[in-house]
Amino acid sequence: MIPTMAYEHILVEVEPPIATITLNRPKVLNALSPELIREVTAALAELERDDEVRAVVLTGGPKVFAAGADISDMADRTAVEQLNRDQTGAWASIASFSKPLVAAVSGYALGGGCELVLMCDLVIAGDTARIGQPEINIGVIPGAGGTQRWPRTAGKYAAMEIVLSGAPVTARRAYELGIVNKVVPAEMTIEIAKRTARQLAEKPPLALRMAKEAVLRSFETPLTEGLAAERQSFYFLFATEDQKEGMHAFLEKRKGAFKGR
Repeated sequence: MIPTMAYEHILVEVEPPIATITLNRPKVLNALSPELIREVTAALAELERDDEVRAVVLTGGPKVFAAGADISDMADRTAVEQLNRDQTGAWASIASFSKPLVAAVSGYALGGGCELVLMCDLVIAGDTARIGQPEINIGVIPGAGGTQRWPRTAGKYAAMEIVLSGAPVTARRAYELGIVNKVVPAEMTIEIAKRTARQLAEKPPLALRMAKEAVLRSFETPLTEGLAAERQSFYFLFATEDQKEGMHAFLEKRKGAFKGR
C-alpha cells in the first residue's frame, strides 16, 4: 500500500481493495476551487500507483456532493487570465483514471460538481440528489465537459434542457436519463457506493482497465475502429495470468483469485 499524502481540501481513506475520496469544504458546499481539484487529481494519481486499490469511490459526504465551482474565485477574472490558468484543463486526468471510479452523490451536484459526476464510471445517487448545470444563470456555459458528456449520455434534447434552462433534475429523473445507475435512500448512498466498488474490485484488474478503456473509446471513435480496438484488447488479455485463472476457476466451479498479472 502506498502511503497517502496529506490534503487540505479532501479526505482520502484507503480500505483495500477500495479507496474513498471525500470532497471536504463543507462551509462552501464543497465548491470546486482549483486547489481542491489539484488535490483530487493528486490523490487519483497516488491511487493509480497503488496495486492494492482496485476501485475508488468519489463523494462529497452525506449532505452535498459539490454545489459547483468557486464563483468568488472567478467573478473578476478576464478571458486571458482564464485561458492562461486553464483551470478545467487539469480535470482531464480525472477522466483518464484507469480504475473504476464510482460517484456517491447526495444533495447538490451542480455545475462543476455535475461535471465531476459525469467523469465517473458508475453513479449511485441518494434520493436527495439534485443534479444540473446552472452556469447559464450566471452568464457562462459548462466548462469542464457538461456540454459534451450530457448529450453523449442522455441525448440532445435532455442535454439542451439541462444546459439551456440551468434547472437541476432529481435523482429519479437523472436515473431515467441514464446519468445515474441506482437511486438509493440518502443515508445509504456512500455505503452502497462502497459496496459497488468492492464488487468491481473483485474482478480481474487488467480486464477491468481494458473494459473501461473500450467503453470510453466508443464515445470518440467510429464503430469499425472501436471494434478493432476491442478485439485487440480481448486477444491481449489471453496473455495474462488472470485470464487463465478466471477461465479455469469457471471450469472448476470456484471463485477466481485475481492478481492483476
